[in-house]
Amino acid sequence: MEAGRRSSTKPVQSLKPTKTVSVDEDLTKASDALPLPLHLSNAVFFTLFFSAVYFLLSHWREKIRTSTPLSVVTFSEIIAILAFVASFIYLLGFFGIDFVQSLILRPQTEVWNSEDDDEVADVLLRKKDARKVPCGQALDCSLPPLPPPAPIVTVQKVLDENPVTVLTEEDEEIIKSVVAGTTPSYSLESKLGDCKRAAAIRREALQRLTGKSLEGLPLDGFDYESILGQCCEMPVGYVQIPVGIAGPLLINGREYSVPMATTEGCLVASTNRGCKAIHLSGGATSTLLRDGMTRAPVVRFGTAKRAADLKLYLEDPDNFDTLAVVFNGSSRFGRLQGIKCAIAGKNLYLRFTCTTGDAMGMNMVSKGVQNVLDFLQTDFPDMDVMGISGNFCSDKKPAAVNWIEGRGKSVVCEAIIKGDVVRKVLKTTVESLVELNMLKNLTGSAMAGALGGFNAHASNIVTAVYIATGQDPAQNVESSHCITMMEAVNDGKDLHISVTMPSIEVGTVGGGTQLASQSACLNLLGVKGASKESAGANSRMLAAVVAGAVLAGELSLMSALAAGQLVKSHMKYNRSNKDVSKASS
Repeated sequence: MEAGRRSSTKPVQSLKPTKTVSVDEDLTKASDALPLPLHLSNAVFFTLFFSAVYFLLSHWREKIRTSTPLSVVTFSEIIAILAFVASFIYLLGFFGIDFVQSLILRPQTEVWNSEDDDEVADVLLRKKDARKVPCGQALDCSLPPLPPPAPIVTVQKVLDENPVTVLTEEDEEIIKSVVAGTTPSYSLESKLGDCKRAAAIRREALQRLTGKSLEGLPLDGFDYESILGQCCEMPVGYVQIPVGIAGPLLINGREYSVPMATTEGCLVASTNRGCKAIHLSGGATSTLLRDGMTRAPVVRFGTAKRAADLKLYLEDPDNFDTLAVVFNGSSRFGRLQGIKCAIAGKNLYLRFTCTTGDAMGMNMVSKGVQNVLDFLQTDFPDMDVMGISGNFCSDKKPAAVNWIEGRGKSVVCEAIIKGDVVRKVLKTTVESLVELNMLKNLTGSAMAGALGGFNAHASNIVTAVYIATGQDPAQNVESSHCITMMEAVNDGKDLHISVTMPSIEVGTVGGGTQLASQSACLNLLGVKGASKESAGANSRMLAAVVAGAVLAGELSLMSALAAGQLVKSHMKYNRSNKDVSKASS
C-alpha cells in the first residue's frame, strides 16, 4: 500500500528530475535476455577484453623485436582479435550508450523549473480538496497521500555553530548500500560527482558500521574537491592542528615569520626565543651545499658479472650524456646529475640524482628513471627490473647513504650569538652550552648509536614546519638528519652555533602545498608556488628557512637544558589545566 502511494505521488521537493514508473508498466530489461546474471556477464567480457589486449600486445611486441611483419597473423591471433571486437562491442553497448545519452538527454534548466511548477500546482490542488463535503459517488473518497518523509538530519557540532549537514532520502539509500557492501565506499566521489556529499555519506555509513560517533571531527568548512585524486582518499572529515608563528627569523639579511603546526606546548615559544637571540646577534647565514632528489631502482641479472657490466656502463663518463638526454626527456625541470651504483651479488642498485625545480620531485625523478630503464633494456635484454625503488634512495627511512651523500637539499646554517644575548635572553653561559652540546648531542648520540641524530630536537621543528607548509610529514625521518655544533669564539665571549642538514626534502608546488591553508603559510614565507625568476629558488629558500628554524630551536632548547628550565617550562605551558572529560561532555 505504501508503495502504491509513492508511485502515484510526486515528492514536493526533488533534488533532481526523476522518471515516474507506473505499476502496470513492463519492467523487462534487455539484460534479462543474457544467459548469465548481469554482473557475471560484465566480468566475463571485461576479462575477455583485457586478456585479448594483453595477448595481442605481447605478440606484436615480440614480432617487432624479431622483425616479423605484423600482417602475418596466426590462428590464435585471429581468435584474440575476434574476442577483442566482441567484448569491445558489448562493453561499448553496455556502458557507452548510457553515458552518451546522459550527456545528450540531460534536462535543461527550463525542464527543472516546469517540473517544480507542476509539483507546486499539485500541492495546491490537494490543499483545496479539504474533505469538508459529504462523500458522494462522484467524489474520490480515497485517503489523501502521505507527505514525503522528512530529510534525515545529521547534526554536527562545530565551534562556530555552522548549519547542520542535511542528508536526503536518496542519501539514506546510498548509505544503506554502503553499509550493506553493495556500493564501495571508495567509489562515492565518482558516482555522485560531489566530493562534499560523498564525504558526508561515507562518514554516516562509517558511524553505523562501527557504532562509534565521529562528533568532534569537523566535516564542514573544507574543500574536498581540492584533495580528490592527489592528497587523500575516502575522506570523512579533517583534523584541526593549531598553527603558531615563530620569528621574525633573520636569515641572509631577510626576515621570515615561520609557521609551525603543532600540538606540543612550548615548541613555538622556544623556537621564537631562539629567533629573538639570533636576530639580536645580527642574524644567521644559510648556505646550500647540494640540491638533488634521488631514486634507486633495483635490477637483477643471471650472473654477478652481467650486473657488474651494467655498473661499469653507467659509471662510464662517456655514456653520461646519452643517459642524461633520455632521463631529461621526461620533464622540463628534471635534470640528471649523476648515477651511483651498488652491487649485492646478481642485484644492482642504481641511485639516480637529479634537480627537480620547485617540486619535491619524487614523481619527477621516478619518471626519468623509468625512461632510462626502458632505454637500457635494449642493450641489456637480460635485465629484470625488480622494483622502481630498491631502498637505496632512501625515502622515509633513516639511512647512512642520505647522511653521507645527501638527498633533496643539503644545507648548513650558522650564527654567532653574542655573549650578553646568551646571558640575558637565553639565561645561560657560553661555556655551559658548549660543554652540554659535546656531552649530549655528540657523545650521547654516539653512545646511542644514532644515525644522523646528533642534535637536540631537530625533528620537532622540521615536522611542525612541514605540516604547516604542506610537505610530506613522513619525510621528517631523513629531513631531520642534523648535527648541531657549538664552539666558543672571540676569546670565549661569544657562541658559534651551526646545524648541518644533508637531506631536507621540500617543495613549493604539488602535493599538499596547493591546499588553501598550506598555501597561505607558504605565501607568508614568500615562497608560494614556482619561482618565476629562477627554477627551484622557492624550494631552496624554504629549505634555508627550515634549517634556520632548526638552528633557533636547537639554541633555545639547549639553553633551557643548560639552565635547568626544561621541566619548569613544560609544566607551565605543556600541561592543560582543563578537565578534559568535563570539556568533552
